[in-house]
Amino acid sequence: MEMNQYLSMFIDESREHLQAMNENMLKLEANPEDIGIVQSIFRSAHTLKGMSATMGFEDLASLTHEMENVLDLVRNHKLAMNPFIFDAIFKSLDSLEAMVEDIINGGTGQADVSAIVATLKSIVSGDYEKSGSSGGSPAASAPAEAELDEFQYSILLQSLESGHQVYYIQVSIEETCVLKAARSYMVFNLLEQNGEIVKSTPSVEDIEKEKFDNSFTVYYLSQLSKEELEKQVGNISEIQSVVAEKLDENSLKLKMQQSQAQASAAAASQIAEASQQTAATAVSAAPKAAPSGGGAVASRTIRVDIERLDVLMNLFSELLIDRVRLEQLASEIHRSDLTETVEHMARVSSDLQNIVLKLRMVPVDNVFNRFPRMVRDLAKSLDKKVDLIITGAETELDRTVIDEIGDPLVHLLRNAVDHGVETVPERIAAGKPETGTVNLRAFHSGNHVFIEIEEDGKGINRDKVLATALKRGIVTPEQAKTLTDEEVYRLLFAAGFSTADKISDVSGRGVGLDVVKTKIESLGGHVQIDSKPGAGTKFSVQLPLTLSIISAMLIRLGDEKYAIPLSSIVETAVIQKEDIRSVHGNKMMDFRGGFIPLLSISKLFEVTSYSEDDETETEIVVIRKGDKLAALMVDEFIGQQEIVLKSLGKYLTNLFAVSGATILGDGQVALIIDPNALIK
Repeated sequence: MEMNQYLSMFIDESREHLQAMNENMLKLEANPEDIGIVQSIFRSAHTLKGMSATMGFEDLASLTHEMENVLDLVRNHKLAMNPFIFDAIFKSLDSLEAMVEDIINGGTGQADVSAIVATLKSIVSGDYEKSGSSGGSPAASAPAEAELDEFQYSILLQSLESGHQVYYIQVSIEETCVLKAARSYMVFNLLEQNGEIVKSTPSVEDIEKEKFDNSFTVYYLSQLSKEELEKQVGNISEIQSVVAEKLDENSLKLKMQQSQAQASAAAASQIAEASQQTAATAVSAAPKAAPSGGGAVASRTIRVDIERLDVLMNLFSELLIDRVRLEQLASEIHRSDLTETVEHMARVSSDLQNIVLKLRMVPVDNVFNRFPRMVRDLAKSLDKKVDLIITGAETELDRTVIDEIGDPLVHLLRNAVDHGVETVPERIAAGKPETGTVNLRAFHSGNHVFIEIEEDGKGINRDKVLATALKRGIVTPEQAKTLTDEEVYRLLFAAGFSTADKISDVSGRGVGLDVVKTKIESLGGHVQIDSKPGAGTKFSVQLPLTLSIISAMLIRLGDEKYAIPLSSIVETAVIQKEDIRSVHGNKMMDFRGGFIPLLSISKLFEVTSYSEDDETETEIVVIRKGDKLAALMVDEFIGQQEIVLKSLGKYLTNLFAVSGATILGDGQVALIIDPNALIK
């Protein structure tokens, strides 16, 4: 039987089953006695095993079979879930996901899963309890974790692309050294002064406690040369040797592959160590819960090249322009049969428009659904309690943006859990609940999608950020005196900026935020920070809908036409010249008991053919951004129309308050005004 034709279906269904198992495992961790959840996980595992065996992916099938054996004992009340078993199954799911990704990338799905299979078999036999009580691994042994995870790999890769220098440094301390931790601290302190540490092996915590032999390795970003780096670290007393290897994309990829191989070989001891952690972590994803009592449901899908969808969208946009032109001609000719035909064509093309749009739009849930598991693991490793609350997961975004936004959101969430949310003792001392909350929200506003990550942690220390910026020469003392809070927080996006008191393997605010800003701006969006000391921090990411069809109000300014997205308009009105007030040189108007700014579009866009100063009364459009309002003065309302949002190309970039353009029915080009840029 030819299997290639079924491969796409296998991949889609495998992803759905793995996602369902991850979600149900998180629910089971919160309710370990709920056998109904175990039944759902078992059914997903059983289906995945059968699919894998049929497709010839034996390693995938064998690992799923061992998982199934453990779950079978649990659902039949012969085995009770405990932290060790939870970690073993989560580790199994990670291995299964890695194998499916290998298949997606053209591989065979083969992997060395002997260690995790042995762990699952020991759970079935009960031997794990004997080995688990034997005292664990020696204190001085190296950690059984991958040297690089995908998050850290993405930081290094994107840093390379941004022009940073990436080093892999191996440091050996003399065997006669009495205070290894102190010497290591001196090395880390020197490195932090000249760059950014992304990852150390063993972990910084283990090195501080002297839980390592006489050597450690570091992935490091710096502008220093290889020779200067080796010389400076080598000058520290009792350092036996320093070897710095400058990495490029190929050598970094090779390091990542070696790390994955190490992780697979050390899986059993890693799980045993993880099971001894006592930190309880509750993670809840509010909106999207798997249906109770049921496993993942396979969807009927067909894969279409995104370029074909682009061509389809461009063809439809031409059709839409012709439809508007036909409607104009029909209204001038006054023939009933022509009018009826055009009206029918308008209804059909409207339905077609909805379908074409939906083909490219994907719910952000496709990105969000992996975050509850990530936050659960991250909080556990940091000894914190965290609730992740997701809202607006059904919000749709263009597929091209969805594919790129995942990594920046991972950075921001890791920063929120690592740097934002306090430890349990710190939260109790501050009078807060011991469980921190991280809110992940998505919503539409105008022709943009906003994604917010907000936590109720300690907030950003303004003075500390400013002091660090002054120390590094990012701002001058004179500039520092005039900076607003928002401008100070924006300094966190400077390349390599970090205010961390303690080096962390989880994330570095600096490298992470620098990469986040670069990626989001490359998508045509931007990110803002709002923070209150002691109350938390909110990151707000604004993303464009790229190529899309929107409803807009067409307006005229002299002989120029503009479009304003209907979703940002509150109302339209006409005001008299005497009703306009001047406050500190700015035009204002009375609106429903309050005053709002009155903006002149003709002056902002330098329209020479129109000036509202000559008018005794002026048409206005009241626009909204969040809870803020403003009014735009226009010459004439043309009317509501559905328009195709088109990019202005690579030459006309960063135009103030312009999000794109559209072609009207008469062939004229109208710029689309971005109301979000007009309201401060």
